[in-house]
Order: sequence, then C-alpha cells, then structure tokens
Amino acid sequence: MRVTGMAQWEAWQARTEPPVEEVRPGLWSIPVPIPDNPLRYTLCHLLTGSTGLVVVDPGWDSDAGWRALEEGLKSAAVTPADVTGIVVTHVHPDHHGLTARLRDASGAWVAMHPAERDSLPARAWRAAPDTDADGVWLAEAGVPAGVAAELGWKAGIVALLMGMPEPDVLLEDGDAVPLPGRRLTAVWTPGHTPGHLCLYEQDEDVLLTGDHVLPRISPNISLHPNSPAPPLGTYLASLERTASYDSAEALPAHEYRFHGLASRTGALRAHHEDRLAEILAVIGALGPTTAWQVTERLTWSRGWDSIQDTLRRSALGETLAHLVLLVERGQLAPQHPGSGSPVLYTLAGPG
Repeated sequence: MRVTGMAQWEAWQARTEPPVEEVRPGLWSIPVPIPDNPLRYTLCHLLTGSTGLVVVDPGWDSDAGWRALEEGLKSAAVTPADVTGIVVTHVHPDHHGLTARLRDASGAWVAMHPAERDSLPARAWRAAPDTDADGVWLAEAGVPAGVAAELGWKAGIVALLMGMPEPDVLLEDGDAVPLPGRRLTAVWTPGHTPGHLCLYEQDEDVLLTGDHVLPRISPNISLHPNSPAPPLGTYLASLERTASYDSAEALPAHEYRFHGLASRTGALRAHHEDRLAEILAVIGALGPTTAWQVTERLTWSRGWDSIQDTLRRSALGETLAHLVLLVERGQLAPQHPGSGSPVLYTLAGPG
C-alpha cells in the first residue's frame, strides 16, 4: 500500500485537520469535523458534472461541521444552494448527519442503497427503539448489569439517529449516479453496514471507499440488536470484490488517500482471520464463555481499559460478529439458556 494523500497523511500524524484539496479536476476532498471522536473528521467529497453537483457523505451534524462544509464548497467556488445531489455511502451520523441540513439548503435529492434505506433507525426500529430488546441483547451478551446501564442507547443518540432523512433515489449495485458528465457507479460493499456503497469514477480511476476500506484501521464490523444479518462473512466477501479495483486510487472517508486496494483488502482479511483465531484461543483457555468475557480479553489497539462508553458497545458488537461467523463455520457451539440469559460459547467438538 502506498500513501498518495500526503497532506492528509501529514495532518493525521500531526493530529491536525487536513486541507481542502482538489484531488482531480472537479473532485474535491473536504474535512468535516466529528466532535469528541478519535477519527476527528469525515472526508466529504464533492464532484462536479457538466450539469449538477454531488456531495458524498456531508458529515456530522454540528455548527462547526456546517461551517467546514460551507468553506470547502467555497473553495470549489460553489455554495450549499448549488448542490443538486447527495450520495450517502452509509447512514452513520458522521456521514449522513448533515444530509438534512444540506438538502434543506439546496433542494438536492438524496441517494443510498435500498438495504441502507431499510436500515435507517426510523425504519428498522419502526418508532421509538425497543429498549427492552436492547437490554435483552446486552444481557444475552453477558454484560454485567451495571455496565449494561452505561452501554444502553441514550435518548440524545436515539433522537439523532431517528431524525436522519429518507432517500429520494435508490442506487443498486452497478447503477450510475445521476450526475451528467461523470461516469460514477455505485459498488455495493455490505459489511460495515448492510447497504454500504463505494463509488467508482471510471474516467479518473478513483474509488470512494467510505468506511469499507481505510488505510490504517479496520472498520468496525458489528452485530447489533437490529442487524438484519450477520455482517462479517459478507464483509470479507466484499473485501475480495474490492481488490479487483486495485488500479484505482482509494479515497476513503477517514484518514488519507492511498493506492494498493488489493494489498490493503488482503491485510484486512488477514486481520479478521487473526481475530477469529484469537477468539478461539480465548474460549479454549476459559471454557464456556460469554461474548462480554471474550471482548474484555481480546487485544485492542488502544488497550481495553482506554475503551469506554459507546466504544465498548462497538467492541462488543465486533466480537459478536466474529463469534457468529465462528458458529457459522462450525468452530463454536452456542448454548442458549433462555431469553435474557447469557449465551455461552464453547469450542465445537469434532464431527
């Protein structure tokens, strides 16, 4: 893998914000800050066509984020009112959060994959989230009661998630983004979320990878109460497909640009296989084990003690995704004592 966004890389190393950059003619990278988050910012991308202007992943909804987006658009000699379309790679708040504000300022259409639309919290939860279901999920993962109170959904986060807008345009795998003058194609890469999209610009040979492939860290692949299907096996298959775009420069939504998608996707697949082996070793040493007990004992880049609050929930979801894949592969056997009781995982016997 070779870093191509040197200004972005240098800013990452210095823990500063990277500059707004015109990556290709009419293709801009705009950092939009994420408050109180180690990722620090989302790299929103702006693409101009012969007619029209598309923003990909506007970023987190905050006044500072809106100012950053406005300044980035100004660098491209446009304003929010000029935007004709918004494409969301996935509906996490650091990508989809500013969509409603930008749509209201411009009248732009909003596009995403159908599976991503169906995973919008307002659809998946149908009204207010089922807090009992969330408590059952935490209990079955073996989270101690006191810790579960810290990890449960908070009202502020719920309100933020429930307010994210629906799409006007649905982009299936292989569909062209409606931006005249650009050959911009949707590439469905489920895993990080069910309807995650990458976007391939054929003439410039660049792939906007969203959170699917990042240059330095592994995206969180988590199983949660409303997950429609186990995500990790799907994510590994998506990585294999992404490797076929190896000639393209990767423009991720975090960190910095790079070349070498085949190498990077191979490293990510190897990382998950290593994690699966580590989980088997933990359960082999402990015997019947809950998902929470496994999570506490795994190797985390920042150290388990430094992971707090919602990041612990994300870590648990990631562990569960790996546990489910090991069950699917026949390497683990789950024991279900009953609803609301901790599920215990043991090594599967031969045959």
